[in-house]
Amino acid sequence: PSARRPGRGPRRASLQVKRVDPWSVLKLALVLGVALFFVWLVAVGVLYGVLHGMGVWDKINSTANDLLQANEPGEPLISAGRVFGVSAIIGAVNIVLFTALATVGAFVYNVSADLAGGLELTLSERE
Repeated sequence: PSARRPGRGPRRASLQVKRVDPWSVLKLALVLGVALFFVWLVAVGVLYGVLHGMGVWDKINSTANDLLQANEPGEPLISAGRVFGVSAIIGAVNIVLFTALATVGAFVYNVSADLAGGLELTLSERE
């Protein structure tokens, strides 16, 4: 026994997104940027571990040692500390850029929505 009348479909509403709050976009972009930072570090760690297990880093380090320092063995060219240090710097720059670009995008959307009217959405209930 359904409460709906049999001849009537789902309700629909047409709406326009006139403004996006830049502060909420900034907060959401910051949270997503930090989450993607950890995903990035895990991906780099997995890739580093796989290549280390295959012996790629040892071969690169020995070749670099042969070419650059013929007599004295020195610090390896590629190490876990260097790889994760550079990856952390790239990830931090990515967080800043992602957050800044998303916030600027919200401002640009607000200006263009004032000129063009914003996005038109049609929302409906499930059948």
